[in-house]
Amino acid sequence: MSFFQALIQGIVQGLTEFLPVSSSAHLVIVPYLLNWNLDSQKAFIFNVLVQLGTLVAVIIYFWKDLVNIVTAVFQGLKEKQPFVSRERRLGWYIILGTIPAGLAGLILKSKVEEAFNSPTLTAILLFVTAILLTLAEILSKKEKGLDQLTWLDSLVIGLFQALAIFPGISRSGATVSGGLFKGYTREAAARFSFLLSVPIMLAAGLLSILDLVKADFFMDFLPTMIFGFVIAGIIGYFSIRWLLGYLKKNSLFGFALYCALLSIVTVFVAAFR
Repeated sequence: MSFFQALIQGIVQGLTEFLPVSSSAHLVIVPYLLNWNLDSQKAFIFNVLVQLGTLVAVIIYFWKDLVNIVTAVFQGLKEKQPFVSRERRLGWYIILGTIPAGLAGLILKSKVEEAFNSPTLTAILLFVTAILLTLAEILSKKEKGLDQLTWLDSLVIGLFQALAIFPGISRSGATVSGGLFKGYTREAAARFSFLLSVPIMLAAGLLSILDLVKADFFMDFLPTMIFGFVIAGIIGYFSIRWLLGYLKKNSLFGFALYCALLSIVTVFVAAFR
C-alpha cells in the first residue's frame, strides 16, 4: 500500500465511519473500483487499525461526556449506588451494549476476514444497510431522548451493532436504526451510537495492533499506517460534528439511497469485470 492509497483510504475511513454508509464497505469497495491490487492481509489490518484514528476523533469530540461517564461509574461503584444518575446508568448501558458485538467478533473473526476479500458480498450487505435505514425512518416514532435510555434498549441497540462486524453493514447505520426502532430521536440515537463505538473500536484496534506487531512487514508498513491513522482522525472529527447537526433536521433517506446506488454499481462492475 502506497502513501497515496493510504491517504485515500484514510479520507474514506474518516468520512464514512460515522456516516451511516459503512466505512468497512468503502474500504473494500473503493480499492476494488479503482482496481488496486492490495495485499489482503495488509489491507485487513490497515482497515481495522485506521479505525483507531476515528476512535481518537470520537474521544476528542465527546471528551467531557466520556470523562463524566467514567467518573460517574467509578463513583457509583464506590458508593454502591451504580444506577442513581443518568451518567452512571449510561456507562453501564454502554458496557452492556458492547457485549453482543464483542462476542460476535470473537466467534466470527475468520468469517469476517473472508468477507473483507469479497467486494460483491460487501456490496450486497451494503444494500441491506439501505433497507435498514429506510425501515428505521418509516417505522420509528422518534420521540425519546437519551435520558430515557433503558438497559433493554441498550442491549437491543448492541445487537444491531453486532450485525455490523461484517463489511457492508454500517455500524453507525445499524446502531442509529436500532435506536430509531426503539423510539429515540435521530440525534439521541446518533449520540449513543458514537459513545457505543468507543469500546468496540478500541478492542478491535488493539487486537489488530497485536496482529500487526507479529507480522513480518511491521516496520515497513508502520509509516503508512500512521499516515492513514492521522488522516482518518482529522476527517472523522469533522464528520461527527456535521452528522449531529444534519440529523437534527434531516432524515436518513439520502444515506439509504446512496448505499443502494453504490451497492448496485459495485455488483454490476463485479459482474462485467
